Amino acid sequence: MFSFAPDVGYSLLALVNFFGSLIPFVPLPGFLLLATMSVGNQYDLHILALVSAITATVAKQIIFYVSYGGRKIINEKTRKRMRPFERLIKRYGAGAAFFAAATPIPDDLVYVPLGLAKYSPRRFFIATLTGKIVLSYAIVFISHNLGLSLVEPFLENVDDATPVYIGIIVFGIMMTSVIILLLRLDWAKILGKFAPWTLDENNKD
Repeated sequence: MFSFAPDVGYSLLALVNFFGSLIPFVPLPGFLLLATMSVGNQYDLHILALVSAITATVAKQIIFYVSYGGRKIINEKTRKRMRPFERLIKRYGAGAAFFAAATPIPDDLVYVPLGLAKYSPRRFFIATLTGKIVLSYAIVFISHNLGLSLVEPFLENVDDATPVYIGIIVFGIMMTSVIILLLRLDWAKILGKFAPWTLDENNKD
């Protein structure tokens, strides 16, 4: 599938993974390319994992910094609704960032509130990079050891890739809807029941 020189493949992975990670809530293009390139012995598995982890982390750091200046992109009414949730996420900041990075969940659901809550950029970067390294190595070694047998049962009867692309777009729309819902919920009422400390305006955690 990748008959060009390995160095070109690494550059392609870096570009696809970086720009794919910049698209909120839709990390699939980078995951699919990384998994495919891990099959066989054409590419160094460690380089693949590290390129994927580093480029994804840099992209997520950009999203974090954009959210960090949230007052400029989110009105005060929405910010007020979000503050209890921001405090909840911020208390578990590094752990939440690591978990989001190390699992295939839409991690921006955690990263955006961390940015809004003014979480430490340095701690965010370290936790996210560590988590992305864990996830990238997991994808690389699983794909390398299981090979095409991992995806063949799902793709053997697929003659047209259009449904796959449509599925990715639908997934992106669904995750975008989730973040809109996240911004519109009254978190004071939701969290006040089991985490009343998040309602304290003087609580900086």
